[in-house]
Amino acid sequence: MFAVIKTGGKQYKVAEGDTITVEKLDAEAGKDVTFDTVLMLGNGDDVTVGAPLVDGASVFGEVEEQTRGDKIIIRKKRQRQTYRRTQGHRQHLTVVKITGISADGKKPAKKAAAKKAAPKAEAPAAEAAAPAAKPEVDSRGRIANLEGKPDNLKKISGVGPVLEKKLHEAGIYFFWQVAALKEDQIADLEEEMSFPGRITRDEWIKQAEEFAKDA
Repeated sequence: MFAVIKTGGKQYKVAEGDTITVEKLDAEAGKDVTFDTVLMLGNGDDVTVGAPLVDGASVFGEVEEQTRGDKIIIRKKRQRQTYRRTQGHRQHLTVVKITGISADGKKPAKKAAAKKAAPKAEAPAAEAAAPAAKPEVDSRGRIANLEGKPDNLKKISGVGPVLEKKLHEAGIYFFWQVAALKEDQIADLEEEMSFPGRITRDEWIKQAEEFAKDA
């Protein structure tokens, strides 16, 4: 069965299960809507044309979402004058799924949702994947040869691209490295990179500890 309905000044040919986008309707997503402005009703070769509406016929739907159409640019100008105006417009629209068509206006009963099969339990893995081991560090807390992708040290307040590069050159690549620095290692690093007191002043250790939790 199909029907031709009118809404928002436009006509739409619909059948049960169709999804149409119409001018905005005053209904939230998930709510039912009814179209009583049925202009034509058809079932195979049996077609009824309204005059102008098919008496008693209704089309039922469910609002899927409220959305907006593509932006339309409107430009206005007046010849030989400096009048120029540019405006944009996005029409409010409603997406509706057709749930039923009735010749007598009676709302059809909703079909029972098919029961979902219970998900099959996944077979237990033979062995749990072992967590990646941290690279070895030397007595200064540095890494000689980096393997893998380093952390984004620029997340630490006060560390920019240049300073991050210097830290990499010094063998510092990960948040957990910064968080594990001891006082003598901090002093050594600050002296080497010529920024005395900066690690303590900007609280690098505290910041690195927080970032290491999510790394």
